Parts: sequence; structure tokens; C-alpha cells
Amino acid sequence: MTTPGPSGPRSDERSHTVSQPAPAREDTHPVFGNGTTHSRDQHRCLAAAYDPVTLPRLAAAGVGPGWHCLEVGAGGGSIARWLAGRVAPGGSVLATDLDPRDLAPGPGLEVAALDVARDPLPEAAYDLVVARLVLQHLPTRDAVLHKLVRALKPGGLLQIDEIDASYEPPLLTPDAEAEALYVRFLRAKTAALRAAGGDPHWGRKAPAALRAVGLTALDVHLHIGVRHAQDPGLGLQLNHTRNLRDRLRERGMTQEELDRVGRLMQDPNFRAASSVLYSVQGRRPGPERS
Repeated sequence: MTTPGPSGPRSDERSHTVSQPAPAREDTHPVFGNGTTHSRDQHRCLAAAYDPVTLPRLAAAGVGPGWHCLEVGAGGGSIARWLAGRVAPGGSVLATDLDPRDLAPGPGLEVAALDVARDPLPEAAYDLVVARLVLQHLPTRDAVLHKLVRALKPGGLLQIDEIDASYEPPLLTPDAEAEALYVRFLRAKTAALRAAGGDPHWGRKAPAALRAVGLTALDVHLHIGVRHAQDPGLGLQLNHTRNLRDRLRERGMTQEELDRVGRLMQDPNFRAASSVLYSVQGRRPGPERS
């Protein structure tokens, strides 16, 4: 993957794709891997829980025919597929992930392996860059954010959707013991993500982070809901009892506790507050596309 230098093509002639995509790095160990039963279930829950927030935000921003878009950390590809339909005719979407095996190319949609923390991106190439639940997992998130901004054309739009998991208390549980178990699970998950270099509370910092990298026309949307047995957001929590099992056990939870908290989350009478999803948009200074 190369980034055009100062003597390279003008911004309106640069490629809209990442060239020479490499396979995922063997020395990178993401918290959430792809290509497993757990990953496919996670992608399904993520799309069901958060696409109703992410996609209307992109539609309201005017994403349409002819736009060239980059998604970082595309996961199962629900956003990328929506974008590909939205930008036709004449547009393109590049969906990237550290391990893109759960992504499928299609009309107007290319797929590439990309370690956004290490690999270069073309500069001034995209009308839109979108990343959902990616930056919180990256210790070098500030540097990555600068890279994403440089990948935008002047006037281009960046949308960052991130959660703040500092407030997601149980609201209705069978008893105090069950409430304490759910809180213990949440704390263990937070500790596991922090041990891997993540910041599960970073969502609240995203608006200031986008301002700090020079974006303008900042627009912030917050979403919070109630978790219950039919809620895909709670389905995502249930997925994490299995998907993060080894990391949670390293943080002191037993398999018996994970099984119990899983049953609790399937109780039709259980209720909890969701984490807060921050959807933040900003534009790279320059003339906005018409």
C-alpha cells in the first residue's frame, strides 16, 4: 500500500482504493477475531443494534451517487453494502478490516485487508470515511484519526461511531446476587479491553478528538436504550460471554459465572441500560461537495 508523495497525482486523480492489500498480520492479535461462529454472531448483533443509528446519520449527511467511500474495520460489511447501493452509479466503496474474511466484494464494493494502525492510506482520496467501534480498540487512536482525516478530500466527511460503556447499569434483575453478577461481568469486560490497549469509555472523547484534528461542522448524536432479552445490544453482550471467554476468565470470572450471567441476560424480565453510542461527524476543511 502506498501513499502518493508531493510529486504524485493531483487529489482528483488519485486512486480511491488501497493498492496491494496484504493479508492480516500474523503478529496482530485483535480482541475480536473474524472467521468464527462467534464473529458472525457478533457482526449480526452489531448490525441489528447500531445500523439503525449509523445508516440514517450517513443518509442525512447526503451520501449519494458518485461518492467514493472508505470503511475501516468493516466487520461483517453491513455498512459497506448499504454504502455501495447508495453511491451507485459512479461511486465506490472500499471495505477494509484487519482480517476481511467475513467480508464479500460486490458491485461497487471492494474488500481489502488493512491494519489501519500500521498501513498507509491514500491521501485526499475519499468523500467519506467511516469507522464504527474501531478507534476505542487502538492504543494509537490519535495517530489513526489523523491518518483518516488525511485520507479525506477537502470538504470530505468523517463519521466515527463509538460507545462509552461507563454507564450501563442493570435495572431489573431477580435479586441482588444477580445484579452483582452482571456488574461483575461488565467490570471484567472493561478490564479485559483495557488490558488489550483499548478504552471502552472513549466514545465520550470522540467529539473533542475530531475537533482536535481540525475537523469542522462537527455534529454529535447520542443514542442510549434499554437492554432486554430481544434486544440485539444485549445479544452482543451475551455473545461476549463466549467470544471473550478466555479474556474474561483471565480477569477472574469463572465459567460457571459466565454461564449464569448468560442465562440472566436471556431472562425475559431482565432489563439494563445500554452503553451510550456517540455518532460524531466532521468535515475536513475545504469546499464541500455539491
